[in-house]
Amino acid sequence: MIKVVLFDDYKILREGLYQLINGSDGLCCAGAFPDCNHLLRNIEQTKPDVVLMDIQMPGISGIEAVKMIRQNYPSIRILMQTVFEDEDKIFAAICAGASGYILKKTPPSALLEAIREVYSGGAPLTGSIASKVLQMFQKISVPPEQDVVMLSDREKEILTHLVNGVNCKMIADLCNITYDTVRFHIKNIYEKLHVHSMSEAVAKAIKQRIV
Repeated sequence: MIKVVLFDDYKILREGLYQLINGSDGLCCAGAFPDCNHLLRNIEQTKPDVVLMDIQMPGISGIEAVKMIRQNYPSIRILMQTVFEDEDKIFAAICAGASGYILKKTPPSALLEAIREVYSGGAPLTGSIASKVLQMFQKISVPPEQDVVMLSDREKEILTHLVNGVNCKMIADLCNITYDTVRFHIKNIYEKLHVHSMSEAVAKAIKQRIV
């Protein structure tokens, strides 16, 4: 059972998401909160696997909340939701450690799939957001000094697919390996790149021209 906690100040949407998640196989909503003002206490009490976070929040912003969760609970996966395709906020959320980023207009079935994907180690991105993310990272210059990253040929192949926006299931098919093997390689990639999410891995791969 995947435990999900959501933070959204819009009551109607928050209650709708709560019902949607609790009515879906393999998912349960352990908590639904209107703000992040008691974020760490809420997380400690509910112990979620995935946090569904609205980027626009009163008080502590969604981006600040991501940083706090990442610092205190690095294993929790964070899926951001937004109404707008704001490039600066997308960039800030991903750099803060968000695992995925989708629009609020995403259909319910696609949202549930995104939750399952992010729980499995994926990095779901709405199509229009994915293209913006790649464009933003491609504009970033390579830092003058960078760690030497030694990836195997298979790890480089998988990382290249991730940079191109291919999901884990498709990577397994393209590489003729199992889904679990893909996840094993991605875990090793994270360790070697010193990152905690797929979006961070993609960002580092592009910035340092690793693939």
